[in-house]
Amino acid sequence: MDIARGQFTAIMGPSGSGKSTLMHCLAGLDTVSSGEIYLDETEITKLKDKKLTQLRRDRIGFIFQAYNLLPTLNALENITLPMDIAGRKPDRQWLQRVVETVGLADRLKHRPTQLSGGQQQRVAVARALAARPEIIFGDEPTGNLDSRAGAEVLSFLRRSVDELGQTMVMVTHDPVAASYADRVLYLADGRIVDEMRNPTAEQVLDRMKNFDARGRTS
Repeated sequence: MDIARGQFTAIMGPSGSGKSTLMHCLAGLDTVSSGEIYLDETEITKLKDKKLTQLRRDRIGFIFQAYNLLPTLNALENITLPMDIAGRKPDRQWLQRVVETVGLADRLKHRPTQLSGGQQQRVAVARALAARPEIIFGDEPTGNLDSRAGAEVLSFLRRSVDELGQTMVMVTHDPVAASYADRVLYLADGRIVDEMRNPTAEQVLDRMKNFDARGRTS
């Protein structure tokens, strides 16, 4: 499979089909028993732990279902934390653009407990974007949000692709979330069995209905 630069790809499939495992392998969080994974020209499957950690820090962004924010830091400090740990100064112009894109300009001094769930997830999105990674992976990034907050976050992810040129890969079970993507990959039994371009929520739902519990078309 290929992930196109500057596009939004969603990965879907029945429970146990391998969606999260695929994403974790692509992101270098899990090791593979066979095969090769490349990030641009770098084969990440051959990297030693130290180099792999550096690659994940410098070239890959993550948005998890749990926000993973530090409660003692305000929103801005949480956004810049990965770069602070790496000893890198953020690009202030880019950081400002990211903050404006996700609509957090007036909430930067607030700590996580002072933010709604949707705002906390927007902080997590901004944190992933701020370091200008080559690719961002989202594992059910709206799974803990209500429909309105989820729609806000998905709109920000879409805008980050369209306006900031970001490359996005998202695992989701939600046809509405998948409809924000340029392309949907369908997994069953650990294999890619189908794909859809320019999806709508109705098309995704219809396609999912055609998969039985084992992921084969009926």
